[in-house]
Amino acid sequence: MSKAQKNPQSYLLAALRILLTKVFITKKSDTSLAKIPLLGLKLDNLTMNDMLENIVQQALTHQQARLNPLSVDKPINMLQYAFVNADCLNISAKDPSYLRCLRASCHMVFADGSGIRLASQWKGYSPKDNLNGTDMFPRLCERLSNERLSLFLLGGEPGVADKTAENIQRKYPNLQIAGTHHGFLTTPQLNQAVINQINDSGTSVLLVAMGVPQQEIWLEAHRDKLKIGVGIGVGGLFDFYSGNIKRAPLWVRQLGMEWICRLTEEPARMWKRYILGNPLFLYRVLLEVCTDKQISANSIKTQGDQAYSTRDFQREPELRIKPEETQLNGKLVNLTNHQVQNKLAISRCKRRLAQLRLNSRLKRGVDLFGATILIILLLPVFFTISVLIRLESKGPVFFSQQRAGKNNALFTMWKFRSMYQDAEMRLSRLQSTNEMPGGVLFKMKKDPRITLVGRLIRKMSIDELPQLWNVICGDMSLVGPRPALISEVKQYSLHDRRRLTIKPGITCIWQVSGRSDIPFEQQVELDVDYIYQQSFITDIWLLIKTIPAVILARGAY
Repeated sequence: MSKAQKNPQSYLLAALRILLTKVFITKKSDTSLAKIPLLGLKLDNLTMNDMLENIVQQALTHQQARLNPLSVDKPINMLQYAFVNADCLNISAKDPSYLRCLRASCHMVFADGSGIRLASQWKGYSPKDNLNGTDMFPRLCERLSNERLSLFLLGGEPGVADKTAENIQRKYPNLQIAGTHHGFLTTPQLNQAVINQINDSGTSVLLVAMGVPQQEIWLEAHRDKLKIGVGIGVGGLFDFYSGNIKRAPLWVRQLGMEWICRLTEEPARMWKRYILGNPLFLYRVLLEVCTDKQISANSIKTQGDQAYSTRDFQREPELRIKPEETQLNGKLVNLTNHQVQNKLAISRCKRRLAQLRLNSRLKRGVDLFGATILIILLLPVFFTISVLIRLESKGPVFFSQQRAGKNNALFTMWKFRSMYQDAEMRLSRLQSTNEMPGGVLFKMKKDPRITLVGRLIRKMSIDELPQLWNVICGDMSLVGPRPALISEVKQYSLHDRRRLTIKPGITCIWQVSGRSDIPFEQQVELDVDYIYQQSFITDIWLLIKTIPAVILARGAY
């Protein structure tokens, strides 16, 4: 029986992991590739066991050469290994020295994290394993202990490496810790003293936890001075094993959501890396995917054109034309300035269409990723609100309503029920008290149809959360004009109907600019402005601005 089937919880987690994979990956991935090309790097595609075997064998070779120099023809130089996650690749895009180090100086570079796995699968490749330093560390220590190889820990704040060594040696008593030192090598003298300490310790494996890209640059800069077999940059590994930072539960790591726990533990330090960095990384990957497809398509077209051209020149000499001439309507004519301009205009249109298609795919990717993650994280909130709604008033927990979607296509929109069951029947009697100018939308600050729980969840916009399911189904987007009632659309002018040209969304410009305090005509103008300027970056910015808008609850009732 597999580990996923040992108990119901493990089985459900495995099923959920498969479901998430199916949601985001639409094509079969290649698992046989030895190196995965991604954002200018070639990641070594190994299993965890293969990676450990490679490291340990290099360490054994170095130890044998050190103990018996006559057994080898030449000295065994240090091999440098690196782990890269989504944040590392974002850094490499801005830091040429780090990118060069990963390309030229690292013997192997390993794919770390769910972001790299998702990006690889978008490109049609599948990493064999999640190769991260934190999972590797205890297994490496076990192998080193069995082979009687030593380990040196360099990095972290003062005392962190010592605590890490103490904790891991408690688990593996026979492990030889050759030495430890903190990572703040602030002077050349201290730096050289640490290098001497490492060399004198006779260690075969050095783990450097200075953070990216400092640890990789440090290893590269001192590779000729370090008399060791293996040097590995391990990021924040020591913080986990010293007990400074708690690791996410196993089921969270199995789902590839460990970054969410890191964000909740250190929001001030991690919000840029995850809230801004993850979407930026996916954007870069999608650009690379689209570029690869375009290059492939151009290559096929070029080969076809060359084959056709060769056949024409061999078999139909009379069809040969001069470079400055072309054929229009069967006649041989010179290209005029207008024709050149037309060709340029067509080229611009093609580029614009390609950009729009890319933005559409990015938008859908963000919708699926964001909505799925939020539903998983907010399950406790869903359950609590459902109980409160049922305790206060009879009726279903969810409220469904027909709304106008893209191109006025009808769909069923879901919300938490925030009103009493007879709310629709009581609406006609309240029309005279409408506080929204224009008469298209109906809003009252003290609407008697709203329950006590309803007022709370409306104020905090919690009643809109079930629309995440509409986003996954494709009826809505995370960002877009709010879906209109059928009765409201009947009152739209032709000008107002422009807001129906794209998918409706959960948030948009006027939701983060005052919400119900903004008159309907201005809401339409803001929605139309969004339609004309929408882009991946605009959507991310609006999603970020939605957070304070919801917390402050300005204009929500």
